[in-house]
Amino acid sequence: MTVPTLLVLGNVNVDLVLGEVDGWPAVGTEVVVDRSEMRPGGSAGNTALALAGMGEAHLMIASVGNDPNGAWLSGQFDAASCEWIVEPCDTTLTVGIVHKGGDRVFFTTPGHLQRASLEDLIERLPQAPGDNALALISGGHLMPRIEAGTTTLLEALSAKGWRTAIDPGWPPVGWTEANKRQVSDWIAAADISLINAEEAKGLAGVDDLDTATALLVRQIGSAHTLVVKDGAQGAHAYAGGEHFHAASPRVEVIDTVGAGDTFNAAFLASLAKGGSLGAALARGVETAARAISTFPRRYSA
Repeated sequence: MTVPTLLVLGNVNVDLVLGEVDGWPAVGTEVVVDRSEMRPGGSAGNTALALAGMGEAHLMIASVGNDPNGAWLSGQFDAASCEWIVEPCDTTLTVGIVHKGGDRVFFTTPGHLQRASLEDLIERLPQAPGDNALALISGGHLMPRIEAGTTTLLEALSAKGWRTAIDPGWPPVGWTEANKRQVSDWIAAADISLINAEEAKGLAGVDDLDTATALLVRQIGSAHTLVVKDGAQGAHAYAGGEHFHAASPRVEVIDTVGAGDTFNAAFLASLAKGGSLGAALARGVETAARAISTFPRRYSA
């Protein structure tokens, strides 16, 4: 099989999305919501779905459980674009509650993500097919063994010729000093980091995004590209002393689950085709805006 120029590694799980709710209900009450959707999710899963929806060739290497949910989950993806590692346990399930305005909260069971193995991933890594080949790691905080070995995984990818991108996500226990050091090590080992505005503030330890971004830019090397996703405000990229910005189109939000992952897909797909950083940012925000404002989701015009 020809190896595509986009490789996705990370978490894939079942998402059950319910909404909308206005405020948080009292304990013991029952709330009727207008819609529900059971869909494949997880940061890496959302990225792979967006790539498939855009018709972009890619390979995702990920794990599932050996229960009925795992069989359903793996069946939602393009079989030719996936290599599955089947774990002998239940598949991880996330329930997402969508609040009015598009914000959401997640409840996640441990499941197969707790068993995902660094060694299983590394032994399956293909050689990069060319200089523009990009590998993304996302969702590592939900996979303890991957989290502990992410720097090793980034080094293994680089050794096989991949340019590497990391979307660290939000640590479930918050931004402890240990988590800040860990994510900073990941960023230092990667070529591209993809973080959202809240993650930038948490990582930098300040409440103002401009201040946080300035602190992070001073920490990255001249060869690293830092991308900060800022929701309705669009996205920023910092590389080689230059700053790029792409504004997001105004849309009526249905739900924002996977918006950042969709941005990652479109952004990296553009770079893998030789697009400029500015063009990649623009494609990322446009695709994410389309995804969060359509039901069923659309990734292309």
